[in-house]
Amino acid sequence: MVVDQRLLPLADRFFSMYRNPQQGGGALVVYVRGEKVLDVWAGWADRDRRWSRDTVALSFSTGKGVASTVVHRLAQRGVIDYDLPLARYWPEFAAHGKSEITVRQLLTHRAGLHRVRGLLSGPFDMLDYDTVIEALANARPDPRRLNGPGYHAVTYGWLVAELVARATGKPFQDVVAEEIAGPLGIDEYWYRVPEGHRGRIAKLFPHINPGGLNWQFTSAILAHVAPTRGLAEAAMPDGFDLLVRSPRVHDAVMPGWNGVFSADAVARMYGAIANGGEIGGRRFLDPATIEESTRVQARGRDYVLAVRPNWSLGYHRPILASRVQPQNAIGHYGVGGSGGFADLDTGMSLGFVTNRLGSSLTALGDLRLARLGAMAQTLAQNWNTL
Repeated sequence: MVVDQRLLPLADRFFSMYRNPQQGGGALVVYVRGEKVLDVWAGWADRDRRWSRDTVALSFSTGKGVASTVVHRLAQRGVIDYDLPLARYWPEFAAHGKSEITVRQLLTHRAGLHRVRGLLSGPFDMLDYDTVIEALANARPDPRRLNGPGYHAVTYGWLVAELVARATGKPFQDVVAEEIAGPLGIDEYWYRVPEGHRGRIAKLFPHINPGGLNWQFTSAILAHVAPTRGLAEAAMPDGFDLLVRSPRVHDAVMPGWNGVFSADAVARMYGAIANGGEIGGRRFLDPATIEESTRVQARGRDYVLAVRPNWSLGYHRPILASRVQPQNAIGHYGVGGSGGFADLDTGMSLGFVTNRLGSSLTALGDLRLARLGAMAQTLAQNWNTL
């Protein structure tokens, strides 16, 4: 483990979260100005297996931030242009009035393709990448996209993956290895997990079902209630609770939700962004790319989330358990509690992965990441005086 003495209070808080198997396990990594200053893990990866330095976890929407960073790596070399229509790279996407939807609009959740509920005939059809891509190409965009963003909770990853594949002529996972894992020197950026590493994946628990209720019944009810309809459409397809628990998810590429990462992988990627684009003596992103990709692009109320996430290009502002929220920070959290972010003002980044899906009542999270992030930010702000 790595524990800079200035982060002892943060390490203590982290360890206090994992004292028995019912609390699961997790890992936390922090970089400050490109240097790793905290790398800790604790708890249980399964009932009879302790969390170790090699444990990785399914991290849900945390993977959207990684997928978005792939796009930015390609954009800075001119392989992708934010302001060109997706159909320029993916001609079939132009069907049903989508010919003018741009890459920028996709990255800010303004493509109008948030619906995953009803997109396919069954949940396990999501494992067939080609079937999903064909369905999205033939989908009609929601007209509300013209007024503001609508969070593409599940579909975002497929749309980005196909854009990348068409622009490069390579499978998305290969591009992730070339553009993220290789330059950062860490392997654990996986959507399709290599067979030899699947034993490292922590077991998720207790459930993803809201309140522990029957998934299909609950999602059907929420889809018919106006305030929750958008969320049900975007994130609650029938049978998704079964799919989440299936080991078959690790055979597929679903970058909107099935990314498997180590905490170090998440923190190091954001550490490069927080450190002006450099880490380990290597240039990862140009300053101009960071400035463009982290600038807030969509401030309107999100018609799926019913809040204002302030979307930049593929990231949201991190939410911290603090009265004052960071104004120059970006990242992406995942349902259940995993996530990561970069604070460009302090040069600090944080990556957190866990197998405990929120609280005993809901998988939406229990503020662990928000509390850890708030403490880390405070310590980073006072780094030179500690």
